[in-house]
Amino acid sequence: MLSDAQWSELEPLVEACRPKAKTPPQDLQRTISAILWRHQNGAKWRAIPTDLGPWWRAAQIFIRWSHAGVWERLLGLVQERGVQLGMVFLDGTNVRAHRSAAGAAKRMARPVRKWL
Repeated sequence: MLSDAQWSELEPLVEACRPKAKTPPQDLQRTISAILWRHQNGAKWRAIPTDLGPWWRAAQIFIRWSHAGVWERLLGLVQERGVQLGMVFLDGTNVRAHRSAAGAAKRMARPVRKWL
């Protein structure tokens, strides 16, 4: 979870980037922590620990903000401040291909029966 010191640095940047809605997101610090936890662990949304809030709220905010370009603007602001970011590498060895791409045998068409 984001510490209060980390959140105090991140909050003004998030507030500058996030869409202004009628009601602000509930407990934004905890929701951002849930999103970060999910991406650090590579887990599914439903695996987010309950102490970080409802999984669906984190997923909903992440998806909405992705469509609105919030994460790109936030990244730009963080980079302007000179914060060094780490790198992430994805391993594609566990990505499954469709069975026809893997060389599976093709099914034969069933013969058509003619009734006399």
